Amino acid sequence: MGDYSKALEFYQKSHKIFEKALPPNHPNLATSYNNIGQVYNDMGDYSKALEFSEKSHKIKEKALPPNHPDLATSYNNIGEVYRNMGDYSKALEFYEKSHQILEKALPSNHPHLAGSYNNIGLVYDNMGDYSKALEFYEKSLKIKEKALPPNHPDLATSYNNIGQVYNNMGDNSKALEFYEKSLKIREKALPSNHPYLATSYNNIGLVYNNMGDYSKALEFYEKSLKIREKALPPNHPYLATSYNNIGEVYRNMGDYSKALEFYEKSLKIKEKALPPNHPDLAISYGDIGQVYNNMGNYSKALSFLEKALTIQQKTLPPSHPHIKETIRRINNVKKVTRQQGFYDQYSSSYSDSHYWHGNNSNSYDFYGSTFISYTFKTKWFYSNSLS
Repeated sequence: MGDYSKALEFYQKSHKIFEKALPPNHPNLATSYNNIGQVYNDMGDYSKALEFSEKSHKIKEKALPPNHPDLATSYNNIGEVYRNMGDYSKALEFYEKSHQILEKALPSNHPHLAGSYNNIGLVYDNMGDYSKALEFYEKSLKIKEKALPPNHPDLATSYNNIGQVYNNMGDNSKALEFYEKSLKIREKALPSNHPYLATSYNNIGLVYNNMGDYSKALEFYEKSLKIREKALPPNHPYLATSYNNIGEVYRNMGDYSKALEFYEKSLKIKEKALPPNHPDLAISYGDIGQVYNNMGNYSKALSFLEKALTIQQKTLPPSHPHIKETIRRINNVKKVTRQQGFYDQYSSSYSDSHYWHGNNSNSYDFYGSTFISYTFKTKWFYSNSLS
């Protein structure tokens, strides 16, 4: 139900007993470290999660044969932490190590293999390789549909992730179809305040936002936020995601001060919770840059967009859509500022001319017509550049 502090308390009590009663390389200690690591991961404390996951793995490497399924679990969990930290190449490395063991140790339709395909799909999704992501998600779903009952929460995860790829590919109707399938299962299988329900509400909100139905988007985002505020610690990255998405709706509705308020709430959490080069930080910097662009504060806009691009170029593949989008935004701001400078130059020329030529009608007509013509062009360009 998402009561992480309670879970952590009990796991830590259990761990103290194990430390006293068992030798330092006992497999039960490895399980204990793993459980504590998983709670920290769910709480969004990724450095702690990595520390405990690696402690667990160290024991397992000594105690187990190299192709033991429990080692696969360790590799998988470390991969998950790296993915959450935004280190996608490391995540893929550990997920693939896990997958190699599972392929040897398990039958081809085992649910753990489905989980492994799903996780590799997640990394490709994060890296912007949507066709690869879809390929792995569908492999995962195929196994789950055979192995699990129709309302199993793991099926909901697959539907959700396939929906996410379609959303990233801009196919709103397909995205909504899969997100709603996922939500339907989760509403039946989970308590009403479970964080996975919050994820479903958030993702359906994303689609409505993309479709321009901002009141619907806001309704779903606020449902998601309500659950997350109750279920998660105050600096959890998922809360930052909620604030960011609500900010996006307000920006799309033209309420830039509200948008900035929510974007800054989101950024504040991310700066505390995530490593300094995490791609999610780049999203925040980019979105804040866009609001300043919309508000006409181009120097601020450029500063935030360039921060975003610096992170993206360090952490994402060069062909990633987020890099292309940020470069597009930066170029648009630069064009607007160049045009604005030209506009100011004409405005200044008109003032000087009017001063020197007084009421000379020929002079006024020449500068006036140029000024009006240029004003029209500037407004047209400005409205298109901010789309």
